[in-house]
Formats: sequence, structure tokens, C-alpha cells
Amino acid sequence: NIMIRTFVIIIVCAMFTLQSCNSIPASLKQQIVADVRMQTVAQKAEDIIKTGLNAGSGYGEVWIRDLNTFIEPACVVGDKAKIREALIVFFKFQQADGNIVDGYIPRRDDHNNAPDFIFSDLAPQFAAHKNTVETDQESSLIQAIFKYVKTTGDKDFLNEQVAGRTVKQRMADAMNFLLNHRYNKEYGLLWGATTADWGDVQPEHGWGVRIDSSSHMCLDIYDNAMFAIALADFIALTDDDGEKKHWEGVRKAIIKNVRKHLWDASKKKFIPHIYLAGSPFPPDFDELAIYYHGGTAIAIEAGILSKSEILASYQQMQRNVKAAGAQTIGLTLYPVYPNGFFKNSSMHEYGYQNGGDWTWFGGRMVQQLIANGLYDEAYEALIPMLDRVIKHNGFYEWWTPDGHPRGSATFRGSAGVLWTAIKMFQAKMKN
Repeated sequence: NIMIRTFVIIIVCAMFTLQSCNSIPASLKQQIVADVRMQTVAQKAEDIIKTGLNAGSGYGEVWIRDLNTFIEPACVVGDKAKIREALIVFFKFQQADGNIVDGYIPRRDDHNNAPDFIFSDLAPQFAAHKNTVETDQESSLIQAIFKYVKTTGDKDFLNEQVAGRTVKQRMADAMNFLLNHRYNKEYGLLWGATTADWGDVQPEHGWGVRIDSSSHMCLDIYDNAMFAIALADFIALTDDDGEKKHWEGVRKAIIKNVRKHLWDASKKKFIPHIYLAGSPFPPDFDELAIYYHGGTAIAIEAGILSKSEILASYQQMQRNVKAAGAQTIGLTLYPVYPNGFFKNSSMHEYGYQNGGDWTWFGGRMVQQLIANGLYDEAYEALIPMLDRVIKHNGFYEWWTPDGHPRGSATFRGSAGVLWTAIKMFQAKMKN
């Protein structure tokens, strides 16, 4: 009897310890309950997200990399039928090799002779485009579909037919495109053109969004982490055991090869790029010193880092914020690429994707801190983002380090990631 009672006590204590690790401490709960900023910002986010699916006031297009980050609140407060159709349109533009476009916009007469637009007989009312320096469009669509199905319960969507193939089949086509056309066998990882962290601007061209003869191909963490998340999402959606086994093997291999080739364990950071045929930057430039905030956040979401590595990553992000004189961990990267390294003038030091402060990714890091039980850190990181929204009465695309808003004055991606972080915190409050 003594042994049984001792065993029960051990089990109960273990359960209590586990529950405590998954619960917000009482003192922090009191702070959050008293913090009216969360509900204020969540309501503001819902107000703008329910008004449309384009990326924001500065964008006419529905972009999949943006929609992926606000589709959950859109399903809660918006028109689910329109969201469903918006996802279908991406498959109507899917190419024969399985690739997915970045976005689409209502078609105008002046689009007809523009070489950068893509057209489809399945959606003649739209014109689409693709920034080929990226390798995240396919992964973003699969993630968005997972979130749509999870939020709405509309699993029948996977059986919807587009030109004779189901959505689920077309999702597999998109993943196979990456393996067939963007996969490097030597490293076992996806490749893309050189960009700054998660960005879509290469350094070699004045605009810089499409691969050309001047591009330098490389491997990076963002593209591969996005793919790992998409693989996990597809596995969760399919009921086919053979598919689960196949794609789980691919997912595990991607994560293993990320750890092997891109993670610098001694410095506890990701290598910015592994170049496949030379770097676009001067040979004396130490790119290895640059810390990518956005790609690191996505890697955490993909389950690539341990909890101790996550905490170390957050602490390094905060040190970078201080060194840059920035406001939040949405800081794209640090140190920045020097002026002139990118021909696109927007990519100057601390400009746009080269050291701009993006809630769009900072908010995702907050989500991952919450998901991994780092509640004090998550709340600390979230507060300045909430304060900016309230002070400027809106969700701007990005910010200068000293807190001046830039880009689209209304950016639904920023609203979406903050809404999700707030809802994650509120859900934890019930534990």
C-alpha cells in the first residue's frame, strides 16, 4: 500500500509539474487580465481583416504569403465562401509543373501586354504574378489551406475539383514542384535566389524579384522551414497512411539537413546562406555575422529548435534590438547589409527588408514563444507591438528602428499575426 501511495503521489506531482509548465503563472495572468491593449488591438485587427483579402491598403493583390498569416481571423469574422474561393483561385493559376503564383489582382486592359503577368482560362477575370526569387508560395498555400480547414471544419474542400484534379492532389503537386525543381540533392534542401532573410528582393537587380542570369542561388532557413511546416500540415490533413509515411520521411529529412547544414550550434544561430555557385557580395564581407530574425521564428514554428535554443534565440533577438536601436523583435536582421549591396534603393541600411522592423514576423515569434511556454518573454515582446498599433491607430507594414511607420498604412498580415498571438494568450488564460 505504501508503494502504491508513493507511486500515485509521484504521478500526481508529475502531472502537476507538467500542467504548471503549460500554464501562465498567476502573477502574469493578473497583468494580462488588466491589460486592455490586447482586446483593443484584437478588435482593431478584426475590423480591418473582415473588409477584404488583399494584403493591405498599399496592395491590390491577394498574396498567398500574406493571406496565410491572416486567414484564421478572416474565417472567424469574414465571408468563408469568399475565402474558400480565394484559395481555389490559386489552383486555377497553378502551372503544369505544380508551381503556385504569389498573388492575383482583378484584370485590367493594360495587363494584357505586360510580360510579368500570368493568365488562366480558369480565372479570366484575374491577372497573376510570381516573384521567382522566393521559394515559399507553395508552402504558404498549403499552410493557409490547413488553417482554413482547421478553423472552418470544411474538410470537403480537399475534394473540390479544379480542372479534373482535387485540391488535395494539387497540394501534392505543389510540394512535388519544390522537390522536382527547387531541391538541391547535395544538401537535401530547397534552394532559391539570394534575398535578405524571408524577403523577395535579390541584390543583383534594381527591382530584384525575379530570377535572371545575374542571380546567385543559395540555401536558407526560411524557405526550408516553411516547407517543413507545410509538410506537417499536409500530413495532418490527409487520411492516406501511405501519403503520411512518404511526406513524413521528406519532412524529417528536411529538418535533419537544416540542422546539419544551416544551424551553427556553436553560435546558436542559422547561417544566412549556403551559396551553390558564388556569393553576390564582396569576398571580404562577413555575412555569417548576420542574424536572421524572421527565418529563425519560422524555424521554431517548424519544430527545428529545442526549447533552450528557442530561449537563446529570443535573447539574441533582444540584444540585436538594443544594438540596432530598434523597438521590437520584428527587426528583420542584424547587423544589416551595407548601403549599396542591394541595387534596389529601398534596401538601404535599416530600410524595408534590410533591417526594417516588421510586426508581420515579430508577431509570429511571439506566437512561438507562447507555444513553447515562454510566457514572460512572449508578453515582453508583444507589448511594444501593441503600443505601436494603438499610438498610430493602425497596422502598418513595417517600421524604422526609431518607430516611424513605413509601407502600406493598413497591412493585414500584421493584424493577423497579432490577433493570433492575442488569441493564443487568451486560450492559455483558461488553463
